[in-house]
Amino acid sequence: MIKTSHGGDVYTRDIEYDFSANINPLGMPEKVKAAIVGNIGVCEKYPDVNCTMLKNAIAEYENIITKNIVCGNGAADLIYKIVWAAAPKKALIIAPTFSEYEKALQSFGCDIEYFYLDEKNDFELSENILDKLYGIDMMFICNPNNPVGNIVNPDLMNRIINKCSDNNIRIVVDECFISFVEDSRKYSINTDFNNVIILKAFTKIFAMPGLRLGYLICKDKNFCEKIENCGQCWNVSTVAQIAGIAALSEKNYMSKTVAYVKCEREFLTSNLKRLGFKIYPSKANFIFFRTDFPIDKMLLKEKIAVRSCGNYVSLNESYFRIAVRTHKENEILISTLERILNNV
Repeated sequence: MIKTSHGGDVYTRDIEYDFSANINPLGMPEKVKAAIVGNIGVCEKYPDVNCTMLKNAIAEYENIITKNIVCGNGAADLIYKIVWAAAPKKALIIAPTFSEYEKALQSFGCDIEYFYLDEKNDFELSENILDKLYGIDMMFICNPNNPVGNIVNPDLMNRIINKCSDNNIRIVVDECFISFVEDSRKYSINTDFNNVIILKAFTKIFAMPGLRLGYLICKDKNFCEKIENCGQCWNVSTVAQIAGIAALSEKNYMSKTVAYVKCEREFLTSNLKRLGFKIYPSKANFIFFRTDFPIDKMLLKEKIAVRSCGNYVSLNESYFRIAVRTHKENEILISTLERILNNV
């Protein structure tokens, strides 16, 4: 049996409220649901291996050409394909961050170097990272970073990209949570460097993790083709392609989501602080905090799941992450925490 190191495990536990997976609290758009139901008959045919219509929709949405796009079975699928296509000998990742970068690199036998974020600096990425950009083939940056939720300073990001370009380092910028950030275009990467790969996903923002759909953007067309030739054919299902096209046609869903998440994030942050937890600043749809109480185990008895971050590199069991959910769910979480902490 596969042992998951991520949130969202509602299959082996009795969970009523899941705060462990960072999914849009507004749920899957109705237009996407309708597109899936209305086109269910096409599942009798093989998917388009080239994702032609989906790529066209992404190209229009991102204002790029289709040859700069690769679609995958979620962002995690693409992370592995990027590593296999690039075949790096030594890579740099920050810590703490999303664990699939490390797993993908390890699966290829790549040596890994870590740049540890300082808790005293709220786990913000510092310019000291620039001193590490030599003697490596690849680096990963999650922006906003998971599990912290903070954003890399745009000026620092530009300096990182330029130095990577100068030193022939391929850099993967994971923007799977960028759509939840207010003024996201200010922070999103728009570069003409061949060595830059931007990773995005429909999973979180469109609340469709069960469909598995992600994509990457890279100016290097030859490298995009190399990535596409890694792994199996038909890795993006017909249903996922249909859902992705429908999702990209949504007009007000993004702005509505950003406003809702911001309001609820502030509600949760203020109440978690009131309960005595150490909160780290987040611009994403999740909150990272620290407490000496084993609240994951305490809440599990109440059928509430939160993400323990003890298995992240450089963290321990005192760190937790919770998703921003609906106001009703968020109120239930806070009131439950208040009740169980009062009984400690």
